[in-house]
Amino acid sequence: MTIGDTIRDIIADKSDYFAKFIKFGIVGFSGVAVDFSITYLLKEKANCQKYLANTVGFVVAASYNYLLNRIWTFNSHNQYVLTEYMSFMVVSMVGLSINTVTLWLLVRKDKNFYLAKLFAIAVTMAWNFTANLLFTFRG
Repeated sequence: MTIGDTIRDIIADKSDYFAKFIKFGIVGFSGVAVDFSITYLLKEKANCQKYLANTVGFVVAASYNYLLNRIWTFNSHNQYVLTEYMSFMVVSMVGLSINTVTLWLLVRKDKNFYLAKLFAIAVTMAWNFTANLLFTFRG
């Protein structure tokens, strides 16, 4: 299936893709709990640098999200799990860049770190869903 086919499918059957977006959002919301927990523990309890703590929290949450999205959101039966996971992680790493730059820009303007992090997560979610729909789970 090509990207063009996927885009045509989205236009033809919006309800299926809307349902996937809702599921992706639910998975992402649970991932936020994982992300915030890891970030908080590393930053506040282990005294890690805040951007390092943010990165580790993001990567752990992305791995957790991959598993849930593979099984529930996209119902993937791709036998090449490692390839699919790596694609998901590449999308997530681009998302991490978007997340970190957004976070940095807001914190630099004296915004609360955790409120800025929530906004950065929302921006990143839009990227992650679209890219994973078109590249990772397109089959």
